[in-house]
Amino acid sequence: MEGLIMAAQLLLALTILVGLHEFGHFIFARIFGIRVNKFYIFFDFLFPLPNVLNFALWKKKKGDTEYGLGWFPLGGYVDIAGMIDETKDASQLATEPEPWEFRSKPAWQRLMVMLGGIIVNIILGVLIYSGVKYYWGDEDFTKQEVNKKGIFAYPLAESIGLKTGDKVISINGKDYKTFSDLRASITGENVTFEIKRDSQNLEIAVPNELINKIAQKAPFIEPILPFSILKVAKGMPAEEAGLREGDKIVSINGKPITFYQEIQPLIRKEANKKIELGIERNGTTMKIFPKVTSDSTIGFNPKILLNSTKMEYSLPEAIKVGSSEALAVIPQQINGFSRIFKGHISASNALSGPVGLSQMFGGYWDWERFWRLTGLLSMALAFMNALPIPALDGGHVLVLLYEMISGRKPSEKFMERTQQIGTFILLGLMAYVLFNDTIKLLF
Repeated sequence: MEGLIMAAQLLLALTILVGLHEFGHFIFARIFGIRVNKFYIFFDFLFPLPNVLNFALWKKKKGDTEYGLGWFPLGGYVDIAGMIDETKDASQLATEPEPWEFRSKPAWQRLMVMLGGIIVNIILGVLIYSGVKYYWGDEDFTKQEVNKKGIFAYPLAESIGLKTGDKVISINGKDYKTFSDLRASITGENVTFEIKRDSQNLEIAVPNELINKIAQKAPFIEPILPFSILKVAKGMPAEEAGLREGDKIVSINGKPITFYQEIQPLIRKEANKKIELGIERNGTTMKIFPKVTSDSTIGFNPKILLNSTKMEYSLPEAIKVGSSEALAVIPQQINGFSRIFKGHISASNALSGPVGLSQMFGGYWDWERFWRLTGLLSMALAFMNALPIPALDGGHVLVLLYEMISGRKPSEKFMERTQQIGTFILLGLMAYVLFNDTIKLLF
């Protein structure tokens, strides 16, 4: 069931994003009087073979345009009259250009048509980010709150010299506001943490290659989380042993416990065994003996006692903050590609396919998480489509810029060949990420 929910969320997000992306091309074509033969969500053929398995789940003709829902759930397209794309080749454009065709329009108008999808995805991303800020706001731990107890260092953080209890004072000599700022800083290059450990001030350099291990979902740092028991699951060992809401776990098998992250490593070692749980209840200390399940749980939810800060925004504030965060995704994407080429992170860890993306949405429906991820994907889709790869919008834009600068229009045969090369590149990339997804899923 969780897998279906993940897939449904990804499918809905991509339907929204691709549908509006194609609408961007469609609306600019209409503005300039260019005929659009088809507007499809998903493909009504076996992509990339436009003449194989041609059928639609639904279609309706209105004016010159056929609107439809294809059967092949991968993207979507608009068939713009007089333009070489995944649905037609140069042989279909052998006649003289008609005034309502793409190829008969000035280069600047064709450029705007090609940029239409990217423009709409950026606008959509800004709107989603702003809407999320306005409706849900933000919740985070401030630097001051985190440094009351310090950070919890997972083994990966310990490998570069960080220790649990360290207090991060600054990043590259600059102050920061929230734990999210601290966590996000590790995606940069040549990062140094200035920390306070006991009475010492130290500098810890973050290796550029660390991002590769973090991309493999290896945990790095968290705030130390003091806690009590918020909820005990019915029928689970914790309830059967007598654990109650409001209890505080103070020891496991005689080892003192002061924060939440200490629990799982100890319980993991005791799967299918009884453990001694020291608890504090209303000022009294007692012991209970739950049996750990085979998947290393005893069945409770924690109440985190570290105070998070809720930030709410007026509509103008939400637009300002949301726009800033949305547009910041573009340089982040550029930085990510740069670090792939520099060898800091492998492409297999940096690129996610359908499985990896669906896992990001999670196994239950959370509208806040859905819209946050959809906003992120909208900005990422705008960036990816702007790459100067033939068959992507960026490839068409590059050719049109050449035409505008040189005054020479490439031949239809040249456009057909570049489209074929671009499609081959995209298919290779798709095969790579699908293979990569499968390997991650299996291993």
